[in-house]
Amino acid sequence: MVNKIPLKISFLGSAMEVGRAAIAVKSEKAQILLDYGVMLNHIPGFPMHIPPRDLDAVVITHSHLDHSGAVPVFHIKDGKPVYGTRVTFDLANLLIRDFIKLSGYYLPFEYIELRSMLRHCVSLGYREEVEVGDMRFQLLESGHIPGGAQVLVESGGKRVLYTSDYNAVDTRLLKGADRDYGDLDAVVIESTYADEDHTERVTLERRFVEEVTAVVEAGGTVLVPAFSVGRAQEIACILAAYHFEHSVTIDGMAREASRILMNHKEFLSDPHLFMNAMHRADWIEGWRDRRKASKSPGVIISPAGMLKGGPAAFYIQTVGKKSNNAVFLVGYQIPGTPGRELMDKGVCIIDGKVRKVKAKVGFFDFSSHSGARELKETVKGLEGNPKVYVVHGAEGNCPLFAKWIKEEVGLEAKAPKAGEVVKV
Repeated sequence: MVNKIPLKISFLGSAMEVGRAAIAVKSEKAQILLDYGVMLNHIPGFPMHIPPRDLDAVVITHSHLDHSGAVPVFHIKDGKPVYGTRVTFDLANLLIRDFIKLSGYYLPFEYIELRSMLRHCVSLGYREEVEVGDMRFQLLESGHIPGGAQVLVESGGKRVLYTSDYNAVDTRLLKGADRDYGDLDAVVIESTYADEDHTERVTLERRFVEEVTAVVEAGGTVLVPAFSVGRAQEIACILAAYHFEHSVTIDGMAREASRILMNHKEFLSDPHLFMNAMHRADWIEGWRDRRKASKSPGVIISPAGMLKGGPAAFYIQTVGKKSNNAVFLVGYQIPGTPGRELMDKGVCIIDGKVRKVKAKVGFFDFSSHSGARELKETVKGLEGNPKVYVVHGAEGNCPLFAKWIKEEVGLEAKAPKAGEVVKV
């Protein structure tokens, strides 16, 4: 009989909210931090503080800023080892550099701390086991974005899973999450879409390609505002998979992210399809290309995904004015963003004024998170009678999902508050 020693889990961020993910796991002799992200409102929000001296290592599950954006703070004085996949570090470098550049507010770190962080990065493959003190952990594929991971932590006979952001469904870009966990004592699970199902992927892809084709063949331009990492590349892959024969243009930071992924094709489910999509696309080199693309029939894939800047904010000035064009949103639109205003009210800032957009506006739910069906299936399939802690959900999704788990699956479940510490 193994004498099990309790682990402490501290919820420093993403408790009852989406953003600033940060979970600390402490054993008898070590403590590791799983993610340390930012909340991207008007003023960047940070997770609760944890003294660097109390940490033995940091793990970045994926490059999105709400999971990676505050990690340089641990490299102001000392250099904590930071674990993750190779492609996560390359993408995090791109995104955090941009965050520092665009932040009009004081950040507690600068480029020098980011460079120090990158020097202390330790690249891991999936299912590769690492020891930190009396803890062992490994990364499992998350299906969320390229290089994304879940973390399985073991110490003192206890096994804890942190799903981070994960998608159990196969997409054109990635295989669905690895859900072969074995017996678990605790699970920290996301709940972004605990209250809604996503449209079945193939149905959604077909509808998207049909609608895009109809607009372009009638002489129109389709603007697809898309997140630079993951979504932009998936949209390009979908068009290539359906043999879309018209012009596809990639702009903004999606270009640099795509170049990074071209160097890390092993993280993609179909490298051949991805390279085909990249080689078929036109890559914007400057303003002349941009102006030409905005007036030519074809598809433009460009950040920002919620129209909060990036070249997409330029394109909508031209594309939005004509009724034979279209703007197809392909990701979640946070309330208050230009993308959400466009989706809900059909308006956008054009030539400095809020105007009705004449172009057709559509929304396609190409989410990189599991929907309610997959989240519920995951919990039902858990082995070992674990305690479940629900995080990373807005508008009441954390307590809603915890309640469902208790009532329908019979596992102990709760939605922890920020700063709460539990023993497992």
